[in-house]
Amino acid sequence: MLFPLKELVKFSGNIYEMTVATNRRAYQMLRIKDPLIEENDGKVVSLAAQQLFSKKVSYRIDQQY
Repeated sequence: MLFPLKELVKFSGNIYEMTVATNRRAYQMLRIKDPLIEENDGKVVSLAAQQLFSKKVSYRIDQQY
């Protein structure tokens, strides 16, 4: 799976938030040894981004002051 560039171009939100969420999701997937990683030829970041753009996985920002 390639990185979802079409969704990235269409994205109108905060790109920094999406980048952080994608990296954290990829880290989670690696930690739990998600079987989808092998199906995706080990391309964890593109898989995580696809999950976030398709809203299969959501994220929220915790405000800590």
